[in-house]
Amino acid sequence: MTAINKFTFGILFIFLSCGTSNNLTRETTYQLSEMKKILTDLFQKSLTTKDNNYFTSEQIKNNWIGNLPATEREIKEIESKLGVELPIDYKNFLLISNGYPTYNDAVEPSFEKISQIQYLKDLYPEIIEIWRNTGNEDVSKELAKSIIIAGKQEEQWFLLIPPTDKNEK
Repeated sequence: MTAINKFTFGILFIFLSCGTSNNLTRETTYQLSEMKKILTDLFQKSLTTKDNNYFTSEQIKNNWIGNLPATEREIKEIESKLGVELPIDYKNFLLISNGYPTYNDAVEPSFEKISQIQYLKDLYPEIIEIWRNTGNEDVSKELAKSIIIAGKQEEQWFLLIPPTDKNEK
């Protein structure tokens, strides 16, 4: 991935990490629009790189590397299954693209489809145990409640760590 694409991808995650209030509909609509623009721009820039042979003809035809959007129902189902409310910015991302693959062998993780996200403790319990056994109880507690949303089989992971109380956002 080129430096410009890494920068653009970084901007996307700034959007994902900046929460918005559920009551700010106009801001949320703007955020969705900006996220979609960033993702589209990222794909367009990716097409111009020399290592763009990873794209399918359908992705090129549709001018989009992402997946079809998740539905509100799918989001509610996974929230119910996991017993958490996902951050509004992550839900907005899912409403644009239900998962988002990296386009080459880059180290950036691919975002999982909503049906594929799960608790890290269910996927890699040994990771949490290693942290606990090395005297890092606080880290192991955070990892035990984290949800892996990207990079399940890759070099890097993106984890969501749900707040433990309603005042923590």
